[in-house]
Amino acid sequence: MNTESVDVVVVGGGLAGLCCAIHLSKDQFRVILIEKNNYPKHKVCGEYVSNEVLPYLEYLGFNPFSHGAKSITEFELTTQNNKSISAKLPLGGFGISRFKMDHELFLLAQNTGVKVIHDTVIDVQFHEDIFTIKMKSNGSISSKLVVGAFGKRSNLDVQFKRDFIKKKSPYLGVKVHAKGEFPEDKVALHNFKGGYCGVSKVENNHINLCYITSFDAFKKYKDIDQFQKSVVYENKALKQLFKSTDQIFENPFTISQISFETKKPVENHMLMCGDSAGMIHPLCGNGMGMAMRSAKIASDLMIDYLNNKIPTRQILENTYTKSWKKTFGLRLKVGHIIAYLFRQDWLAPKLLVLLRWLPFLVPHIIRMTHGKPIKI
Repeated sequence: MNTESVDVVVVGGGLAGLCCAIHLSKDQFRVILIEKNNYPKHKVCGEYVSNEVLPYLEYLGFNPFSHGAKSITEFELTTQNNKSISAKLPLGGFGISRFKMDHELFLLAQNTGVKVIHDTVIDVQFHEDIFTIKMKSNGSISSKLVVGAFGKRSNLDVQFKRDFIKKKSPYLGVKVHAKGEFPEDKVALHNFKGGYCGVSKVENNHINLCYITSFDAFKKYKDIDQFQKSVVYENKALKQLFKSTDQIFENPFTISQISFETKKPVENHMLMCGDSAGMIHPLCGNGMGMAMRSAKIASDLMIDYLNNKIPTRQILENTYTKSWKKTFGLRLKVGHIIAYLFRQDWLAPKLLVLLRWLPFLVPHIIRMTHGKPIKI
């Protein structure tokens, strides 16, 4: 049985997990990243990232624009009754697919010295200040620290009896890539009854269309195609996009049981990163940016702990919890409020009228759901 011992085990190889692993390895710590899937792989994701993370990506050694990312400066919002508003993004962002970004970060992690194991973690035990991580096929590993970066929901969430996993998760996500005309400097959010769709260009001039809807709204129809024609196409901008572009995927990618419930940043002494620690509503964008920012917060604190600058594990966990809430608490709260308001079908058009009367509110709201550039 594998009884290898390392400084940090990262469970989950999405953006948060990969950034953590690279960051820690750059500081010469022994890191193992465990990811159940092979790279590259498509994920249901809006694929828009705020420029707030660019300084951190540069520090890690990754330049998204050298891999075809599109620079985004414009924002558009439409409602189901086909009213729209546009604004400049205060900080700007970029569009790049998870297929590309995750794969390139995976290659960078390997080049930085991270050991990657493709396996499923079935148990994490903590005893006498040491973690034991059990895998389905590759035995066990012991480590001083564990990062939980295993995404929106996992078998480990069930095992740890996390509060959010006990509640219903009534959202469904659908994503396609398409070829066609769409401004590469724009990210658009199109509201329809029961949901909203994000649109932006990524590398290769592909258009990413990713929407989220409630399961209650979707279950009235027999399949995705019928749902889109009957509901999504009520928004004329979305109808035009779907009708005038050619889908690249044979079938849409989907994910169900998406939860926006509050989660704990520390669970069973594991530091949780990315979606494992909390998800912002896609209507507010920037979940990818949040994942990478949480990776930096966790990595900096773990480095201080491993270098004995943080004297105890309890102080590490308390400091991470406070830092996570300070950084993301307002974003999540604003995201919940905005998503709730736009789910009220009668209210969304009225909100757009208000924003047209008071256009300065749009960049202000965007700032509340995004952060300032990360300081290195």
